[in-house]
Amino acid sequence: MLLTRGAFFNFKVFSFLMKRLIFTATLTLFFISAFAQTEKRWIKRQINSLSSPTLHGRGYVQKGVEKAANFIGEKFREFGLLPFSNDSSFFQLYHFPVNTFPGAATLILQKKELNVGTDFIVHAASASCQIEKMKVQRVNLSNVKDSLSWHRTKAEFIPGKAVLLKNYDTLTKYLHFNTYSGGKEFPHGIFLIPRHGKLTWTVATDTIAATIFIVEDTVMPKRIRHIEARLDSRFVPEFQSKNVIGYVPGTQQPDSFIVFSAHFDHLGKLGPATFTGAHDNASGTALMLYMANYFAKHPQRYSMAFCAFSGEEAGLLGSDYFVNHPLFPLDAIRFVINLDMTGDAKNGITVVNAVEQKKAFEQLRNINDKAKYLPEIKERDQSRNSDHYSFSKKGVPSIFIYSNGTKPYYHDVYDKPQELSLENIDGLAKLLVDFESTFR
Repeated sequence: MLLTRGAFFNFKVFSFLMKRLIFTATLTLFFISAFAQTEKRWIKRQINSLSSPTLHGRGYVQKGVEKAANFIGEKFREFGLLPFSNDSSFFQLYHFPVNTFPGAATLILQKKELNVGTDFIVHAASASCQIEKMKVQRVNLSNVKDSLSWHRTKAEFIPGKAVLLKNYDTLTKYLHFNTYSGGKEFPHGIFLIPRHGKLTWTVATDTIAATIFIVEDTVMPKRIRHIEARLDSRFVPEFQSKNVIGYVPGTQQPDSFIVFSAHFDHLGKLGPATFTGAHDNASGTALMLYMANYFAKHPQRYSMAFCAFSGEEAGLLGSDYFVNHPLFPLDAIRFVINLDMTGDAKNGITVVNAVEQKKAFEQLRNINDKAKYLPEIKERDQSRNSDHYSFSKKGVPSIFIYSNGTKPYYHDVYDKPQELSLENIDGLAKLLVDFESTFR
């Protein structure tokens, strides 16, 4: 087809404009992508630092919690946050009892040495032990269906022998023992509980008379006649811990606060095994640090407080201490956003306590519907499983946000930085910025 001069000229102009438009769009997408990658890299660096071997799982041996608190305090100072205390410290000191495992944690079944963390863990309140070639008594619990039969079974335990308990789930079903609470029912001695699947650990604030090894059943020899074991536990009645708290003054209503919180503690160490806690909760702490850094550079209408709590894994102890000894009035808090396990939002996020805080939840969802930061935002009713609950009990409006990823690592030795995708964590950061900026 032949083109007239005017048509040819218009075609050249149109072609030029289209190329310019494509170039501009490409450049915009490049900068958006680069900005997102910058956010992810920044958050990833904080996660890696908090998950470093030098912090020992941010737990209760080798000053893990103290080192993590110092790291966060240095970041607050670097960002320019202000402390609430008169001594210019970001730390709120408190103490609680905790059982620790600073030394050996070994278990040998029929000359087969098992790996702590992957092959076995111990009841978190276990007593110390050191045994060599102790004979094993096998006890089947399948017929223990009431407290009377349980007491008869306990009377059959042979002193001086390790007890292998088969079908422990019967106690869970009929006597409502879980592995942790059931430990208090055992006398002094060595006990083996087979478990199938991933081994999840916890923190205990008390001790029991027994030493209980929870063993992955697939690594257990078929016939166990004797065991060797050593466990070094140390109960600390007043473990010194600290919360880390700072703030950015508001530009219009400095006496009102929006609070971002996250717990930075984890399980620490069980002998040589380190429970790193990259997802739980180095990720939430890193995201809170991102918020602190951002809002320090962009002050908002309300004052912004940033609370890094310890003691969460031991029972929300840090946040509970804070709400009972607040550094600023609880009635001055407009809203609390607690961040816990935010390292993989491939499938979006879940907002806990969304039913009660319906207005805030709808605001989050409306922002996301327009900006498409996350694939989905799910709502969930109240739960006691993170630090927001300490505030909720006091009547302070609060929610807890966690991400919906694909890997199930939780309270185990596999929760490491390299397992986190950090997918959509930049979108979650933008969503929180927009939410706070539009909060009224």
